[in-house]
Formats: sequence, C-alpha cells, structure tokens
Amino acid sequence: MIFGLTLGAFAPGVSGFIGGLSINEVNIPIAIGLIAMMYPPLAKVDFKSLPDVLSDKRLLSFSLVLNWLIGPLLMFCLAVVFLRNSPELMSGVIIIGIARCIAMVLVWNDLADGDRSYGAALVAINSVFQVVTFSLYAWFFLTIAPTWIGITAVSINIPLSFVAKNVFMYLGIPFILGIGLRYLFVKRKGEIWYNEKYLPQIGPITLVSLLLTIVLMFSLQGNRIITQPSEVIVVAVPLMIYFLLMWGISYFFGKKLGACDAKNRAIAFTAAGNNFELAIAVSIGIFGIHSPQAFVGVIGPLIEVPALLLLVKISQKLSSS
Repeated sequence: MIFGLTLGAFAPGVSGFIGGLSINEVNIPIAIGLIAMMYPPLAKVDFKSLPDVLSDKRLLSFSLVLNWLIGPLLMFCLAVVFLRNSPELMSGVIIIGIARCIAMVLVWNDLADGDRSYGAALVAINSVFQVVTFSLYAWFFLTIAPTWIGITAVSINIPLSFVAKNVFMYLGIPFILGIGLRYLFVKRKGEIWYNEKYLPQIGPITLVSLLLTIVLMFSLQGNRIITQPSEVIVVAVPLMIYFLLMWGISYFFGKKLGACDAKNRAIAFTAAGNNFELAIAVSIGIFGIHSPQAFVGVIGPLIEVPALLLLVKISQKLSSS
C-alpha cells in the first residue's frame, strides 16, 4: 500500500499509464491480478462436496441474513452517522455496504484456514444474490431510505447487466478456471498429483497477485489519498467499525449456533468483507473516475486489507485458545 501510494503521488506518469490500460471502465492489470489472486483458493475446493457442505440450513440462513440484511443496514447507519454532512462520501460508503463480498473473502478465508468448500459455496450463493439484488439495494439505500431521515436522495440507475458483467469477471472466470482445470488435471494426472504437487506450486500466486493488485489500486489514487488525508480519515472510521462489528457478530453468534471453527471462520470473513471491485466499478460508471464516490471505493481496500489481516490473526488466536 505504501509503495502504491508513493508511486501514485510521485510518479504520476506511471500511474497514468496504468490507469490508461482500461476497457469499458475495467482496468485490465487490476482485473488480471484479481482473477489470478482468486484462482488458487478455488483450485483447492472439491466442488463435488458442495451439496453436503450446505446441508446445515441454520448456518446458511444465518450467513444470508448477515450478508443481505444486517450488513447493508449497518453500513447505511454508519454512513449516515459519520458522513451525513458529506453526502457524496456517504453515498460512496453506502455503495460499499451493498456490494457484498464475493471475491477477496476467499483469500482471507484461505489465510485464516477457514473451510474452503464452505467459503466457496457461500461466495457462489452471494454472487447470485449480488446480480439479482444489487440494483434494487442501490435504489433503496440511495434514493428511498435517505429521504426518511431528511437527507437528499441520490438518483441512480444500475442495469442488472452491468452488475452481472462485474460478477462474472471477478468471480465467474476464477470459478470456471477452478472447476475446469481441477477436472482436467485430476482426470489426466490423478488426485494425488493434483493435491500434493500442483496445489503447492500455485499457492504463492495468491499472495503475489494480492500484493501486485494492491500496488496497482493505490497507485491510481495515490496523489489524492496523500493530499486529502482528512477525507481518508472520515471514511476510514465507519469502515473500520463496520469490519470489526460484522466479523465479531458473525463469529460469536456462529459459535452459539454450533458452527465448527473452520466453517465459522468462513462465515465470519464472508460477512465482514465487501466487493470493492464492484463498488469501484459502479462509482466510476455512475459518478465518474474522479468522483468522491470512486475515491471512497479505493479507500475501502486501504482499510480492509489491514483490518481483515488483523481479523485473520484474531481468528487464529481464538481457534487455538
């Protein structure tokens, strides 16, 4: 993050070149980095076990309530409390809240030794909900709900096709690679070779891609983040509270419901994370690349990365105690 910020602030030519490598508002280097980052965790999933993984309807219902009711409502409330006087920043935070995590959660879950099959199943279900509900949620939380508390509404129209395109790019492609290459390699080389030889070789791709993607993302907004630290701070406060509250609520209530440690970690990180790729894409597409909303979308990972890494460590401590 520090390197990316420095690159964006003091080498604007480089960040300008990176920002120019875009097609239809999709930055190609970042898209490649995200897809490469997500492939190894999905390659470890035995997709044949997914129906059994989801057999506990209580846990599944709990996860869905966290993601599609509590999460968006909590982020909306935090945005209103902390950013009521900055409506553009407030709307950017609200967009992050309704963009439920369907991508980087796989990385956090993998680092925390969560149940990979359960995490992949939750991500797959959330991706469907994302396509179906995102436009409706955006309309409600930006156009209807603010008027109930005396805040000016934001007129917004997000086609389902726009959301579906982003979900397919950042989740569909890695899923296809995970399922397709697993089937191909197991058929040709056998499951022992796949698990003992292939998976250890591709494992480092996730962390290398994560680091490179973070550098790219922060280089694009480095100058603005450094020159406007006050905006970073006012946005960081509700986001940090959100990550900690969502993870804590999920983790401790999951224990009460009898979830094993591995499944509980998968549920908690799914609840705490957000789909910043979609939030940034929506903010750029609706409000423009230099808008405060797009700026908030980039600040999101600046807060999420250290916050979720901290939660990875906390979950490991709790599981070992």
